[in-house]
Amino acid sequence: MRDKRQKFVDLAEARVGKALKDLQLIGNLSNKAAYDFTEADVRKIFGALQKALDNAKGRFTKDGDSAGGEFRL
Repeated sequence: MRDKRQKFVDLAEARVGKALKDLQLIGNLSNKAAYDFTEADVRKIFGALQKALDNAKGRFTKDGDSAGGEFRL
């Protein structure tokens, strides 16, 4: 049982750390001096992120949707 726990901890730390870094990189896209974007783009990005987060969270409590899909503006 301990091996399963340790595997979970190791993978969770690595994957959450990567996700947090990727979110920081997405935040860097807010630099208007370097990028051009619309409010609609921002809503679409954060809507897709929120949906994926809700799906992932749901999988811990019930049989949730595992489909990730590909994001496109």
